[in-house]
Amino acid sequence: MSNATNAFLSPTRSAVLTTGGLVCSASPLAGAIGAQVLRGGGNAFDAAVAVAASEAVTLSPMCGVGGEVFALFYEASTGKVYDITGSGAAPAGATRDFFVSRGYAKMPQEGPLTPSVPGEVDAWQTIVTRFGTRSLAELIEPAIGLAERGYPIPGHIGAYYAMYADKIGRYPSTAAVFAKGGHTLVPGDVIVQPALAKTLRRIADGGADEFYRGALAREIASAVQAAGGLMTADDLARQQTHVVEATASTDYRGYTVYANAPPSQGYMLLETLNIAEGFDLPAMGQDSAEAAHVLAEALKLAFADRLAYLGDPAFVDVPLTALLSKKFAAARRESINPGEASKSADAGAPAQLTTGVSPSTSYFCVVDADGNAVSFIHSISQYFGSGLVAGETGVLLNDRVGRGFYLEEGHPNVVEPGKRTMNTIQTYMALRDGKPVLVGGTPGGDRQPSWNVQVLSNVLDHGLNVQEAADLPRWQHFPGSDPATSDLPFELRIEDGFNPDSIATLERLGHTVAAAPSDQTTGSVQLIAIDQGTGVRSGGTDRRSDGYPIPS
Repeated sequence: MSNATNAFLSPTRSAVLTTGGLVCSASPLAGAIGAQVLRGGGNAFDAAVAVAASEAVTLSPMCGVGGEVFALFYEASTGKVYDITGSGAAPAGATRDFFVSRGYAKMPQEGPLTPSVPGEVDAWQTIVTRFGTRSLAELIEPAIGLAERGYPIPGHIGAYYAMYADKIGRYPSTAAVFAKGGHTLVPGDVIVQPALAKTLRRIADGGADEFYRGALAREIASAVQAAGGLMTADDLARQQTHVVEATASTDYRGYTVYANAPPSQGYMLLETLNIAEGFDLPAMGQDSAEAAHVLAEALKLAFADRLAYLGDPAFVDVPLTALLSKKFAAARRESINPGEASKSADAGAPAQLTTGVSPSTSYFCVVDADGNAVSFIHSISQYFGSGLVAGETGVLLNDRVGRGFYLEEGHPNVVEPGKRTMNTIQTYMALRDGKPVLVGGTPGGDRQPSWNVQVLSNVLDHGLNVQEAADLPRWQHFPGSDPATSDLPFELRIEDGFNPDSIATLERLGHTVAAAPSDQTTGSVQLIAIDQGTGVRSGGTDRRSDGYPIPS
C-alpha cells in the first residue's frame, strides 16, 4: 500500500509504525489504557474490553455502559474470524399497538420509551470469558479510576456537550452528570462521574450478573419506569451476546472483506463493494467525481435492499447469502448509469435472489504482537442516546428502539417485543491469504457505509496509507435507514476540502450536493494496516477526533 498525495488534503501527520501491538481510539486516555494492557501481557481481546470500558467513561456523547456492541475478532491461533453481536432487544411492552394508540406515526426519537436493553456489559463479560486472559474486574479498573478521579474533556468530543445542551438539560439525572452550575460542561472542564464509578465497581465485583440480574438491574429498570419507560428487570435478565464464526464476507480485488451480519447493516458495505467491483475505480482516480458517483449510486441500491430486507434474523428471514452474491451484484449494477445520478432506488426484485437464504457511536481497533486483531464499535445511538441517565446509577441509556424501529405493519423492522432493531453500527476487516491486512471502521450511524467504502477504496484501490485515508475529505449518502428521514430526497453531503472540480461534475451528473451538517460528526476513522511480510503495523487515527494511534 503505497503513499499518495492529494492537492486538497490538509497537512496530516504520519502513520504510526510498529512491529508490536497497536491501539487506535478516538480517546487518547482509553487508547493508552489499552496499550498498557498489551504491554502487561494481555492480548488484543483483553485490551478491547479495557478500551471499551474506558471509552464508556471518556466518550459519553457516543458510547457507554447503557449502549451496545458489534465487533469482528481475528483469532491468530485458529485463523478464524468471529462476529460479535452485543445489541439488546426491545422491552416486552414495546408493541406497535402501544405506540400507535398513543398517537405516534413514527417512533419517538429520545426519552424513556426509546432505550433497548443495553448489551455493552454482557459483551464485555462474554469477550473476557471466551477470548480473554485477564479478569473483567482487572480490565475495567482503569475506567473506574477515570470516573472517580475525573478527566479533562478534550476539544472534539467536548463540542457535543454544547450542541446537545437542551437534551442534557431535559432530565435532572442527566444534567447532574453532564452540567455544572446550570451550564453544560465545555472542553477543558474536568468531569467526575462518581455514580458511574460506583456502577462500574459493582460490575467489577459482581460481573455482568449484577448489571442484568442483580440489584443494579432492578435500580435501572425502576428508574426507566419512573420516567415513563417500558424496560423491566425481566427484560434486562434476558440479554445475551451472540458469538459466531463470521459469515458476512466477500472477495474484493483479491482481498476477503468481512463485516457484521444482521441485525447490523454492516453487510451493506460488502454489497456496495460487490456492485462497485464491476467499475474500474483505480483508473478513475481517488479524488474523481466518476469514482464518487459510482460509489454513491451503489450505496443507493444497497440502502434500498437494506430497507426492504433487513431485520432481526430471529424474527425475519434475511436473504444474506443472496444479497452478497456476485450474481445479485451484477443485476443491481445494471441499473447504474455512469452519466446520470438516479433520483430513486428500488430494492432488488425477489426473482434475483436465487442463490439461497441464510438465517452516535465510537469505533476503535486493536492488534497485538501475536497477530490477534479486533475491530470494535459501540454506541448509544444518537448523541447522548435517549438523553436519560437511569436514576442514580450514572448509566446513560441508548435510544436504539426509537431510532431503529418502524411502525409500518409488515415492515421487516417493525417494533415487536423482544426484537432487536436493525442496527446502523458496523465494523470491517480485510484479509489476504487468510490473515488480516486492514482493520477499520468509524462511528456515524447511516453515514458509516459511505465513509467505510471510501476509506476501503482509498486504501485497496488507490494505495493510500492509513493516515491519509483517515484524513481525506469525505462525502456521505443521504438519506439512509433512519425511519425519521428515510423517505426524503437523495443528497450527496460533502465536507469542506473536497475537490471543487469534482463537486461541479457531480452536480452536472444530477447529484444534489449539500454541505455536511455542522451538528453531526464527519467521522472518526480508526485504521490499522498489517504488512504480513514484514510484520509492520501502521496506525491511522482521524484528524476529526481527539485520538491518535498508541503502540504497546
